[in-house]
Amino acid sequence: MKAVEIAVYGGPEVLRLVERPAPVPGAGEVLIRVAASGVNRPDVLQRTGNYPVPPGASDIPGLEVAGEIVAGDAVAMAAAGLKTGDHVCALLAGGGYADHCVAPVGQCLPVPAGWSDVEAASLPETFFTVWSNVFERGALQAGETLLVQGGTSGIGVTAIQLAKALGATVIATAGSDDKCAACLSLGADHAINYKTHDFAVEAKRITDGRGVDVVLDMVAGDYVAREVECLAEDGRIVIIAVQGGTRSQFHAGLVLRRRLTITGSTLRPRPVAFKSAIARGLREQVWPLLARRTVRPIIHSTFPAAQAAAAHALMESGAHVGKIVLTW
Repeated sequence: MKAVEIAVYGGPEVLRLVERPAPVPGAGEVLIRVAASGVNRPDVLQRTGNYPVPPGASDIPGLEVAGEIVAGDAVAMAAAGLKTGDHVCALLAGGGYADHCVAPVGQCLPVPAGWSDVEAASLPETFFTVWSNVFERGALQAGETLLVQGGTSGIGVTAIQLAKALGATVIATAGSDDKCAACLSLGADHAINYKTHDFAVEAKRITDGRGVDVVLDMVAGDYVAREVECLAEDGRIVIIAVQGGTRSQFHAGLVLRRRLTITGSTLRPRPVAFKSAIARGLREQVWPLLARRTVRPIIHSTFPAAQAAAAHALMESGAHVGKIVLTW
């Protein structure tokens, strides 16, 4: 098979297209002929040596793909309602930057009717992450208010759309007026330019002093203190990345008085059973929204796999709105 590997840790230029033996599916797995691979920030962190590969996972980057099942565990596929020839998208622990990959059956979901493989490849990493963290860990409910940090990222555009579709009010932050406008076009009720306004002050103003119920935080660092300040009673902060640093100081007295929760998670090292449970929730509650295009893919750009370095350079620039996808 053809694959994009990390020659050495470093900049985008260390990515190179190579040939490797195709993987062989084991028990409970399928082999997918990949048509498209999603590009995500964890891939960048892995390339720079800052995101270790979980034990047993492929060293090839890539956490999500879409394509055709060409082989696999027939019994497991039948139990999941899948068969050879089906087009699926899948969440992986690694190995997605290749024209063939293996995936656990439980982490495969059917490509929504009428969707292209490129569109479907943009789904797994962000949808599994948002569903697990915003709706399960963060327990966002209809009628509550969600603050999304980084509303134009792949995670951000997914969180905005899902939260709105399921009845929440959404406030998003972004780093320019143009990106704020993009958040509003995706359905956010309010957008805050964090370079010109204090998001905590604005969030309190927008909610008439009440505060927000859930914060989806991809920054951490000194953001946590301000997030605590703008939470409503019984509010929840869910941290899923630490782009602003791993150390935070905050007003613990507010946590006590307002009964606040600060939590977080990483998805990649979790066991297959956990990820499969997320997939079942998505198929039941989110896939119907995708079929109706109530929630839609936001693809910023696609690159041939041989140009993976250019895709990573774009990811690092922060100039994109939505997802970046490699094609095979």
